[in-house]
Amino acid sequence: MVTIQDIREAAGRIGLYINRTFVMTSRTVNERLGASLFFKNESFQRAGSFKIRGAFNTISQLSDEEKDRGVVAHSSGNHAQAVALATGLLGIESTIVMPKSSPDVKVAATRGYGAEVVFCENSETARISTAEALIKKHGYTLVHPYDNDNIIAGAGTAALELLEDVSGLDLLIAPVGGGGLLSGTSLCAKGFNKKIDVFAAEPKMADDAYRSMEAGYIVKNDNPDTIADGLRTNLCERTFSIIQKNVTDIVTVSEEEIVGAMRFLWERMKLVVEPSGAVSLAGLLSGRIDVKSKRIGVIISGGNVDLGDFFSVTATD
Repeated sequence: MVTIQDIREAAGRIGLYINRTFVMTSRTVNERLGASLFFKNESFQRAGSFKIRGAFNTISQLSDEEKDRGVVAHSSGNHAQAVALATGLLGIESTIVMPKSSPDVKVAATRGYGAEVVFCENSETARISTAEALIKKHGYTLVHPYDNDNIIAGAGTAALELLEDVSGLDLLIAPVGGGGLLSGTSLCAKGFNKKIDVFAAEPKMADDAYRSMEAGYIVKNDNPDTIADGLRTNLCERTFSIIQKNVTDIVTVSEEEIVGAMRFLWERMKLVVEPSGAVSLAGLLSGRIDVKSKRIGVIISGGNVDLGDFFSVTATD
């Protein structure tokens, strides 16, 4: 089990290679909720999301033999970019399996960081089987997006920075997909102060974590269809076990609520945040969590948005 000491060691290991992202507040949202919110902006992280934290922490600890063989990862985008960047920084070859539905901006960035991209069908099964075939053929080491203790410890460093920078937090909230960020956040929070409550927000259209918590065992989504493409993955036994022990509750939000939160962040706070990153705020704005008079840390997980259509529509000759 990952401990806060593991998270602290990860912070030391990755500190020279990542951004210590800043924290913002909003009087408007504080007045609306009657609480004090502190936004941890991982949209300003290298490669555009928190994922570089876990990727670099994991890959930097591989053996020389594993580094020589190269690594493979499967991801719809943010983990892909993070692994590509981390391997580039460390001089290691990487191959990334990406679903055909992956946003063009994330595919382009992954290639831009130097990774080879292999496409697969739009399912978790296809991602896994394609990666396994590459491992069998080339001997690559798999860098899983969340089912890995070093990934979880690295992800937890975002919460560690937030807790170090903002005193007296009562509650932390993070989005949940595969559960790596939520696991790291909850382990860090409980290691820092057991009285801190940890919540998660999840799209109703990809609500496996919520249903798993309700059932007491892992319930999977077969074909989740949500604008929050980074949260379409299912929990694994490792992350589910951590979440069961450390997370107070998971709330689900509609597609409209996600877009509304995203719009608020863009228009009122001038933050370019992707749908997955806006889910945390959507959970708070939904009113499904008691936040009155509390100090709340909000993890904004990333800001990789494809603006190609917008600029195409607004372009002039």
